Amino acid sequence: MKKGKGAAKAIEILEALGRIHGARDMVPVGSVQVSGVSYNNIGEHGLAFLEEWAAMGSKAVVPAAMNPGGSDRRIWKSLGFTAAFVRKQERVIKALEALGIRPSLTCTPYHVGVTPKLGEHVAWAESSAVCFANSVLGARTNREGGPSAIAAALTGVTPRHGLHTDEGRRPTRVVEVKCPVPAAADAGALGYLVGRLLASDKGGGIPYLTGVVPPPGSERLTWLKALGAGMAASGSVGLYHLACVTPEAAAQGSKLAKAAGQKSVIRSLDEGRAALNRGSGRLDLVAVGCPHASPEDLTRILRLLNWKKAKVPFWIFTAEEVRRHAEQTGVAASLGRCGATLVADTCMVVAPLKELGIHTLATDSAKAAFYLPSHHGAGVYFGSLEQNVAAALRGEWSAR
Repeated sequence: MKKGKGAAKAIEILEALGRIHGARDMVPVGSVQVSGVSYNNIGEHGLAFLEEWAAMGSKAVVPAAMNPGGSDRRIWKSLGFTAAFVRKQERVIKALEALGIRPSLTCTPYHVGVTPKLGEHVAWAESSAVCFANSVLGARTNREGGPSAIAAALTGVTPRHGLHTDEGRRPTRVVEVKCPVPAAADAGALGYLVGRLLASDKGGGIPYLTGVVPPPGSERLTWLKALGAGMAASGSVGLYHLACVTPEAAAQGSKLAKAAGQKSVIRSLDEGRAALNRGSGRLDLVAVGCPHASPEDLTRILRLLNWKKAKVPFWIFTAEEVRRHAEQTGVAASLGRCGATLVADTCMVVAPLKELGIHTLATDSAKAAFYLPSHHGAGVYFGSLEQNVAAALRGEWSAR
C-alpha cells in the first residue's frame, strides 16, 4: 500500500465507511472501476474535488478504470457536443489519469479485458457493472461511490461487508417467472419488475429467480447484462441468482433458494414494458448500447439493418476499444454505410442530451428508459432491438 497525502485521504475514507457498515476488516481487491466521471453529473464541485485529490500525488496500486464520461472524445464535434463541455470533461479525465486510473470510459469493463474470477474481490462502482460482476462472473463487490472507488484504487483494499461476505450474498426473495423472456429487452423489463419488487426489502434485496433461462449463443451475455441492468436501475440490486445459470445458484441450487424469506411470482412483462415505454411525438434519436454494446451486439445490429439506411440518427454506444476493433474488422464502416454511428466514451444516460437537442429517443435498454425521463426530461420509446432498428429505418416508432 503506497503512502502519500492522496493515499492517506483514501485510508480515512475507507476506514469511515468500514465503521458505518460494521466491516470486520479490509479485503484486498483485484481491480477497481470508478464512477462519477461525467462532467454532466459531477459539475464544478466534483471537478474541483478530483483535481485537488490528483494534486496530492498518490496513484492507483491496482488496475483501475473509468466509467463513461459525458462526451465522445474522438467524434464529439460531429455529434454536436460543445467545445466548452468537452474541455471540462477532459479535465475530469486528466485528473483521474493523474491518480493512475485508466480512461477506458466504459460501463462494461468485462468487454475490454477486465474479467474478475469467481470469488475475486473487486471494487466496482457502476450499477450494471456491479450486478454483472457479482451475478454472472461470481466476483464480489459492493456498489462503490466515486470517492470510495478512488480510495480503493489508491490503497488496493475496500471494507469487507455486504456483498463481500457469504452472508451478504444470500437471497432475500425467490421470484418465480411464469412468462416468456426471449430477448434482451424482455430481460430488461423483467429486471425492472424484479428491482421494483425488491426496492422495499430491508438492507437491499437479492433475488433468486426461477422459471426462466437466457437464450443460447452470443445473445446469452447480452440478455444477462440487460437483466441485471434493469433491476439495478429500479431497485439498486447488486446481485441476482438465476437458478441453474449464475455461478452460486448453479453450485448451491435449492439450498441457496431456501435462504430467501419471501416469494413472489411474475406472470407477465406487460406492466414493465408499459412503464418503460413513455415516448410520444417525433423521434429524434435511436440509441442502443446501455450497458455498452459488445462486438457480438454490433454484428447482430448490422445483420438487422440488412444494408438499409437509417432515416433518423442511430447511435450505438460502446467502449472505445470495441469501436477500434469494429473499425479494424470493417464492421464500423458497414454500420456507417447504414447510417449508424458508433459512439464511445459516454452513454445516453450521462451525456448532456438537452444540449444536443435530443428530446425523444428510442432504446432497447430498460436502464436507460428508467433514468432518462428523470435525468434529462426525455421521452422514451422502449422496445426490442428489432423494434429499435425498424424505427431507425422508418424514422418513426411503431409498437409492433
